[in-house]
Amino acid sequence: MDYETLKVIWWGLVLFLLVGFVVMDGFDLGVGMLLPVVGKTDDERRVLLNSVGPVWEGNQVWLIAGAGTPFAAWPLVYAAAFSALYVPFMFLLFGLFLRPVGFDYRSKLPDPVWRRWWDRALVVGGLLPTLVFGATLGLVLQGLPFRFDAALRIHYGAFAFHWPLLLTAMGTALALLLLHGASFLQCKTQGAIAARSARLALWLGPLASALFALGGVWLGEMAGYRITAIGDLNGALTPLMKEVVAVPAGWLGNFVAHPVLWAVPVLGLLLPLVCALASRLGKSGLALVASGGACAAMMLTVAIALFPFVLPSSLDPASSLTLWDSTSSERTLLIMLGIVGVLMPVNIGYTLWVYRVVRGRVSAEQVRQHGHSLY
Repeated sequence: MDYETLKVIWWGLVLFLLVGFVVMDGFDLGVGMLLPVVGKTDDERRVLLNSVGPVWEGNQVWLIAGAGTPFAAWPLVYAAAFSALYVPFMFLLFGLFLRPVGFDYRSKLPDPVWRRWWDRALVVGGLLPTLVFGATLGLVLQGLPFRFDAALRIHYGAFAFHWPLLLTAMGTALALLLLHGASFLQCKTQGAIAARSARLALWLGPLASALFALGGVWLGEMAGYRITAIGDLNGALTPLMKEVVAVPAGWLGNFVAHPVLWAVPVLGLLLPLVCALASRLGKSGLALVASGGACAAMMLTVAIALFPFVLPSSLDPASSLTLWDSTSSERTLLIMLGIVGVLMPVNIGYTLWVYRVVRGRVSAEQVRQHGHSLY
């Protein structure tokens, strides 16, 4: 296996992990945000928490893997992104801190005030990460303010925000994960909770599709990057060993060059509508598959638009990081591929086993009966 192939494989693996996180942990975040909207009583809110209770910690493994893998596979991407996005990532961590303590402490005391404040913490714990993820995608598409000097030291500048794209990306992420959470609740709950979730999906689906389409409009009005010259892709490259130019609507170039790729954003546009229709018809399983597919399709759309760029630079196009020039050594990638080949099937296997064990719907009667052992 040559170095060029390894680079492409690792681009696909990182993308797989990030898509896995959005699909698997996205409904957890959505359920947290829907806690006061769908759950009208304390018992109903406990049903919501216990619908994701057995799986939410395992689902966050995808985030840990997706964020940690670039440390070894794409060290330059890790360094530039985590420094430029330090502030929003701190808000992300603050939000994630609230989730485990919220789950564990909410039902420790029967005091309504105590539980109400932990409900608010869980809402924030779902809302902050969702907004940060959306903002991160919007910022990456407009480019982060970094550049490399001749010694490959990273220098940072000020953000020049493209507010329409940024706000649309945040709104799309919010609507999409709320839709995903509502779809999951239709599968895992019953009665009034499932009915409320289905009604929410009726308007969240069209909203997610509309915002995704609007994001495409903003993206088409922006300049994107194109590589005009680069060294041997099968060799070790640095970010400055290429020539990059800005072109109008450049992020749509891959779709124009390969029209079959338009199927991906079209799916991202249609699947939320399918989810809404399935919710109306009472097809909860189809609704969940459609919302999960929408999450995957929208993430893939961003990845295809950027390819082969991973982290564009708004200060110096030539400093933009691509999958060709931001990777670790060939030996490192090969060793890590072997490790992933062992650990990834284990992760997928125990995830499937857990979901099989905890299959079925959660009811208020179950929560009351096993109140001391559940969230």
